[in-house]
Amino acid sequence: MKHFVIAITRTCGSGGTTIAKMLANDYQIDMYDRKLLRLASEDSGINETLFAAADETTKKKPLFKAFKKVFNGELIPPESNDFTSNDNLFAYQAKVLKELTKRESYVVVGRAADYVLKDYPYLVRVFIHAPYERCVLHEMDFQSCTRKEAVDEIARMDAYRSAYYKYHTGREWQDVKNYDLSLDTGIYSYEQCTEIIKKFVDFKLGIS
Repeated sequence: MKHFVIAITRTCGSGGTTIAKMLANDYQIDMYDRKLLRLASEDSGINETLFAAADETTKKKPLFKAFKKVFNGELIPPESNDFTSNDNLFAYQAKVLKELTKRESYVVVGRAADYVLKDYPYLVRVFIHAPYERCVLHEMDFQSCTRKEAVDEIARMDAYRSAYYKYHTGREWQDVKNYDLSLDTGIYSYEQCTEIIKKFVDFKLGIS
């Protein structure tokens, strides 16, 4: 059996990151989210601080450019002014995700990994979402913030994730056709979601 990957995509406040951590713990494998910045930095030779700055700058923009730049695997050369751009950060993260499949099984959160690894046969793609009010309450508790701050954060992050996904993949972020499983944490607990995903991994990939 080759290495498998569980790619988690989630709406803000739905608990997707928590579920990803639970899966990684149960399987005793790594979970990658912001750790990809460090790995992309090591692979490209670009200082991690520069990549982190590109990542944070992108998150502060209300939306990506109107046109799509669908990822095709191309890396931007060092002599380009865009070498430390978000586009190149995405490209190096994608390169790292593909190389990791040769060495280990892992869980990855976001980063359009479901698209980047779409041709990898041992991939399970999961979309985690929840009713809006539940997401608001989750963010208020998790961030220790007011309702307005939680509402604003959800609006900002979901808009960013949707635009990021569309820009790099040409696809709609919440389109269920992009995923193998779509789970509502307003119906299922985090523990139940984790078990459902594990059962699906076993069903699809034959992992016991």
